[in-house]
Amino acid sequence: MTARLNSAQPYVLGLFRIVIGLLFAVHGAASLFGVLGGAAGTNGGTIPSGTWPGWYAAVIQLAAGALVLLGLGTRGAALIASGSMAYAYFDVHQRVALWPIQNGGELSALFCWAFLMLVFTGSGAFGLDRLVGRRTAGNGRPATGQAPIAA
Repeated sequence: MTARLNSAQPYVLGLFRIVIGLLFAVHGAASLFGVLGGAAGTNGGTIPSGTWPGWYAAVIQLAAGALVLLGLGTRGAALIASGSMAYAYFDVHQRVALWPIQNGGELSALFCWAFLMLVFTGSGAFGLDRLVGRRTAGNGRPATGQAPIAA
């Protein structure tokens, strides 16, 4: 049983990364473009361009979420996303109350820890990081010592 679970780990991690990236990107798109209900607290609208910190957070959510979703630059994008959610939790939510259940910061805390995990695990299966990392810049052939990429 353990062997089967271990062999499925990269695929489950890849699916986890896709779901987390999609949810984060959609949250940013809702805030920036008013889709899917729009920004929280704006009655379905958008966050005014350039406002601190909401608009910048939404840009990070959309861009980092899309990169994590695709598995491209996963570790760097996840680090930025995790940091932005830590900032959101400690600057916005923890001012209200100590515990996430009291201050409405559950989503920020969950995203923060999920992205921090991806910083250390990488993209898993299905990520573009694996394709880009296996190719050399010039000739498109596999780098020395690596197996060719299946078509």
